[in-house]
Amino acid sequence: MNQNLKRITSLILVSLVSFSAFLAQANDAFPKGPDATLTPGVLCSTPDALRYPEQIKYCNRNVSTDLKKDIFVAYDQLGFRTRSMNRMSFKIDHYIPLCMGGSNDFKNLWPQHESVYKITDPLEPLLCLKMSEGKLLQKTAVELIMQGKAHLDQVPAIIAKVESL
Repeated sequence: MNQNLKRITSLILVSLVSFSAFLAQANDAFPKGPDATLTPGVLCSTPDALRYPEQIKYCNRNVSTDLKKDIFVAYDQLGFRTRSMNRMSFKIDHYIPLCMGGSNDFKNLWPQHESVYKITDPLEPLLCLKMSEGKLLQKTAVELIMQGKAHLDQVPAIIAKVESL
């Protein structure tokens, strides 16, 4: 009986370790935020318009299908597995949003999983609204969106802070 208990305990232990390894891999299947080397963030340099009291440069959305594919490939070369996941679970996100003067450049784009954009998406229009009202400068809005996308747990506090402006 003691030998059977040891086998069962060993099997349970191996199963738990295997399951933990599986969860760790699943958690690393997609980036939780933009990679600083691939996606440092880039502002619009060839604007279609100027916006807000600050007159920030605004670029219209223009991201080709080929560029989107290249972004998935580049992130997967870092060890992620975005291309093996459901494509509908992702969007190509502008690290610095267009409404804040972000660019369509490769260095401003990354594959954002739905579990991430469900957290960060409410922050973007709020920041841009405050910019349009003249209550927030572009520099501060960009800092806040970058902070939120790098630290998802801080997004609610950032939203509360910006709503109070």
